[in-house]
Amino acid sequence: MKIKEFINYAMNEEHPQYALATKREEIIYQRRHDLRSDFGRDYTRILFSQAYRRLKHKTQVFFAVEDDHVCTRSEHVNLVESVSHTIAYELGLNTELTKAIAVGHDLGHAPFGHGGETILTRIAKEHGLEKFWHERNSLHFVDDIELLEDNEHNQHNLNLTYAVRDGIISHCGEMNQKYIQKREQYIDLHDYNYAGQFNPWTYEGCVVKMSDKIAYLARDIEDALRLRVLTEEKVDSLKESLNSIGDYQFHAINNGSIVNYFIHDVIENSSVECGIGLSDEAFKIMKMIMKFNYQNIYLIKRVQIHNNYVSLILDSIFNFIYDYSKADNMISALLKDQNQYPKLISHYLKWLDKYAYIENYPRKKEYMNKVVYDFTHDSHALEKSIIDYLSGMSDAFIIQAFNELISF
Repeated sequence: MKIKEFINYAMNEEHPQYALATKREEIIYQRRHDLRSDFGRDYTRILFSQAYRRLKHKTQVFFAVEDDHVCTRSEHVNLVESVSHTIAYELGLNTELTKAIAVGHDLGHAPFGHGGETILTRIAKEHGLEKFWHERNSLHFVDDIELLEDNEHNQHNLNLTYAVRDGIISHCGEMNQKYIQKREQYIDLHDYNYAGQFNPWTYEGCVVKMSDKIAYLARDIEDALRLRVLTEEKVDSLKESLNSIGDYQFHAINNGSIVNYFIHDVIENSSVECGIGLSDEAFKIMKMIMKFNYQNIYLIKRVQIHNNYVSLILDSIFNFIYDYSKADNMISALLKDQNQYPKLISHYLKWLDKYAYIENYPRKKEYMNKVVYDFTHDSHALEKSIIDYLSGMSDAFIIQAFNELISF
């Protein structure tokens, strides 16, 4: 097994591009005796964010809030952190950087998983906005939305390092890549136009990108079995197909066996020349499992029916808030109705408090973060604010808000 293959390319202080990797949009405030590295500080800033907390009530694949053992978005990012940490450590890369990218990579994911993402894309396009995709929205959230309080109770943006921000927007795990070679160009991350357009800028980011797929392959199968979407016989047929590919023989198809197989394969087959990658056999196995999951889990009729339900929720809430723009004074109209809809309207008004500039509606002094929605100069400020508000919600909260609209 190759050990510490990438040690001379790790994004540590000795790396010639470390200053660029740790660059922040603004100088970050300091505390005395801070023990953390720049990437360690990013990791804890993400852990302390509200978006990270909400991941425990966001869908990974199956909407099953009542079942404690079905994978949530929070569990998924922790699995990605675990897989990427092991690979990065064995290859000699910076594990603090992989940890920070991993815990932040899905902060901007929509509620209800990829179904919610598809519906938000449709709503955005209907209102003249760019496509919604969670990789860019995750960067948007860590750059513009998530706030932390300083020692004076002032609210600031997370202000993460370039390398962590790059890993977040570059993480797209849907790409079928045998090898992921880091890109050389130090780009403006706002130049991204679609998911997977660029490879990550660091090998650590490449590790997280590969780990993202490794982490969900068998975990989704486990959940499908638990929820009786799959039968043991169907999974056994997959096992037989996988065992016919090469020398490696799977005795079980579960998260532990699949993750262990791919971790060892990535460590053995990654190289500085080719990048973070897989053997021919492992790449075939990965594609076979992905095909199985799409045919038997992601595209089944029950998932499509649930997407119709999600569409009803997202459309209803978006249109409910958007209709307030027809009032002579939108803020006054919202304030008038907030007692009737205390959860939905009150939280949306707090959202505007934090991020919006609206004439005659001053922000509170403790908000020292960026203005995200300029209602005076941006004709789409309202639509953008509602989509961001919806995308940040957990599944549990958005259902409560929807129930507020249909209850008397």
